[in-house]
Amino acid sequence: MLDIKLIRENTEDVIARLAAKGKEARSEVERIVELDAQRRAMISENEAKKAEQNKVNKDIPRLKKEGADVAPVFAKMKELAADIKANDARIAEIETEYNELMLGLPNLPDADLKPGGKENNEPIRYFGEPHIFDFEPKNHVDICTDLGLIDYKRGTKLSGNGFWIYRGMGARLEWALLNYFIDTHLADGYELVLVPHMLGYECGQTAGQFPKFKDEVYWLEREKEDERRLFMLPTAETALVSLHRDEILTEADLPRKYISYTPCFRREAGSYRADERGMVRGHQFNKVEMVQYTKPEDSDAAFEELVGKAEALVKGLGFHFRTVKLAAADCSASMARTYDVEIHIPSMDGYKEVSSVSNARDYQARRGSVRFKRDGSNKTEFVHTLNGSGLATSRILPAIVEQNQNADGSVNVPDVLRKYLGVDVLRRD
Repeated sequence: MLDIKLIRENTEDVIARLAAKGKEARSEVERIVELDAQRRAMISENEAKKAEQNKVNKDIPRLKKEGADVAPVFAKMKELAADIKANDARIAEIETEYNELMLGLPNLPDADLKPGGKENNEPIRYFGEPHIFDFEPKNHVDICTDLGLIDYKRGTKLSGNGFWIYRGMGARLEWALLNYFIDTHLADGYELVLVPHMLGYECGQTAGQFPKFKDEVYWLEREKEDERRLFMLPTAETALVSLHRDEILTEADLPRKYISYTPCFRREAGSYRADERGMVRGHQFNKVEMVQYTKPEDSDAAFEELVGKAEALVKGLGFHFRTVKLAAADCSASMARTYDVEIHIPSMDGYKEVSSVSNARDYQARRGSVRFKRDGSNKTEFVHTLNGSGLATSRILPAIVEQNQNADGSVNVPDVLRKYLGVDVLRRD
C-alpha cells in the first residue's frame, strides 16, 4: 500500500511513476485524494461535534441547579448525537471505497528503472560462456526420460498437463539441489522456517497479490460456510512477509533474515509454448525462498546481498547465466525494483529465470502493518521487506542435464551436489 501523504503531496509524480509501470491510474489517484480530503474533513467535523457534546454535557448539572429549562439542551445533545452517527456512517462508506482503491494501486517503481515492459529489461552482467558441444545435444525432456529422472507421462496421468514425477536419481538430484541451497543459506546466518502450505486471505493481501491476482491461486473448498477460506501458497514469500503482520518490532530485531522451502502452487494462464515443455513451466514446483525485514536505510544493501546470494548459488553449479534489471512494468505489482537471475538452457537458445530478487520497500509492510521502533524512540516506522528465490529448481534441473550432458547420454553432476548424491555422473541403469 502506498503512503497517503506521498499521494496527497505528490499526486502528479505518483501518477507518472505508476504510468511508467504500465498503470494508468489518474482517475483512481485523484479519487483517493478526494476521498481522503472528505474523510479528514468529516473526522474533524465529528471531533468538533464531540467536543461540543462534552461541553454541553458538563453544563447540564449547572443549568439544573440554577433551575433553567434543560429541554433545549437535551434537544441539542440529541441533534449532535444524530449528526455524529450520520457522519460515522458516511466515514465508513468513504473508508470502504478508499481502502479498496488503495489496495488496488501497485507499488511505485524506483526512479532509476526504465519505463515499459520486457522490451526494456537490461542485462547488467553475464557469467561464464555458453557451452559448446562437439555432438548433437539433446533437450532436457529427452535426457530426463532416457535416464529415468523424470516421469512426464505418469505425472500427466495423475494430475494433468503441467505436472511431473521425480523418480530415482531424479528425485535425489532434486533433493540434493534443495539441500545445497538450504545449507548455503544456513551458513550465511538465515533462519529456516517451514511455513503452512495453506494460507488465509490476509497473507495474499499483505503480499500485494490480492485482491487483483486472487484468481491466480488455487483456493480450497470450504465444507462449512463459516470456515476460513484458504489457498495454496504460490510462493513462500506470501507466508514469510506475514510472519510479523500487525507486530511492532524493535530496532534490535532488524534485520530479520528468513528462508523457507515449500512446493509452490500456481495457475498458469493460456496454453504452454512449444519451447517450454517438460519442467520449465508447471502448476507445482519446489523453491527455497529468501525474505528479509530491514530498516528503510538498509534495504538497498539488503537487496544487493540477496542478488549476490542468488548469483553465488548459480555460480556454484557452474552455469552460464546472466543478471537482468527489470523495467518498471515488468516488476510485479508489489515490487519497487527487481533483478532476475536467468540461466541458459541450450535447447531453447535462450535464458529462463531461476531467481527473482525484489525490494518492496514499505509497500507490503503498510498492507500488513509491520512496524518497528528505533532505540530510544516511541515513534513507529514501517519496515522494508525484500524477497528472492534462492533458488527455484524447475529450471535448474533442466539446465543441469542440458549444460552437463555428454555424447553417450550421461550427465556430469555439478561438484557441489556430489556429496549429496554420492556419484559424479548420472547414467542410464
